[in-house]
Amino acid sequence: MKRIFIDGSAGTTGLRIQERLSKRDDLDVFVLPEENRKDPLCRKQAIAEADVAFLCLPDDAARESAALAEGSGSVLIDTSTAHRTQPGWAYGFPELSQRHYEAVAASNRIASPGCHASGFIALVYPLIQAGLLKRDAALSCFSLTGYSGGGKKMIAQYEAGDRDPLLHAPRQYGLTQTHKHLKEMSVQTGVAIPPVFCPVVGDFYSGMQVTVPLHRSQLQGANLSDVQNALKAAYTGEIVFYRDCAQDGFLNACALAGRDAMAVTAYGNEERMILCATYDNLGKGASGAAIECMNIKLGLSPHCGLDL
Repeated sequence: MKRIFIDGSAGTTGLRIQERLSKRDDLDVFVLPEENRKDPLCRKQAIAEADVAFLCLPDDAARESAALAEGSGSVLIDTSTAHRTQPGWAYGFPELSQRHYEAVAASNRIASPGCHASGFIALVYPLIQAGLLKRDAALSCFSLTGYSGGGKKMIAQYEAGDRDPLLHAPRQYGLTQTHKHLKEMSVQTGVAIPPVFCPVVGDFYSGMQVTVPLHRSQLQGANLSDVQNALKAAYTGEIVFYRDCAQDGFLNACALAGRDAMAVTAYGNEERMILCATYDNLGKGASGAAIECMNIKLGLSPHCGLDL
């Protein structure tokens, strides 16, 4: 039985991973007691005792844990931003290509993707690889997420009995265009210009909808049908797939809430189109993606324990 340590089990992602893995009888999952969870020596020992350690921590603490793990032989799966563009770390989105899948299976250092970044990369990467989208295209990205993506503090704000009435309305953030996912979005797709990124948090717990608008002039002579066919060819599995989730002309950000899957699609006409990824910010956008990477690394079915 494989031993699984969750370093940072008090945060939203860590709690969700612990909850999910506790239902499995093929894993021995453990965390540190409250009085020891920030102690470097205790963390170092726990990582050394684990076959796989999930780092569900702020960036600096994740870097510290990675340093503590040196020489241990343990597999690290980092859910923070710290290692998503670092050499030596496999990028944990196995559906992007066979190369990505094999890197996850072979590496002892795996960086789980960011929630917003997952949708943008899923939509843009296949088009660049197919030669349909110019690498120097000036792109934009609109992303709507549930408030659980903001962590425990934001969840408490939204679920407080006397909460601010303004929280009922969607709120845009990342206004300075320095959001921490931008580097990941650029590096992992290969775009030459970081996108203009507009993240918005809404008054719902979980769910996510990422949209990338395109004009035909940004494409290499491709049309809407070419774009749709490229996405269909790229994603044929059960975790990421091409599917129109719209109902009566509306695409709901909660269409796949509570699941670990992602649906991609493209709408529009021959001149203007929108690429859309729909998923759960806590599922394929966080804990579900990390568990999928663990499954692959352990030689299990990627679907094991996922809610699809």
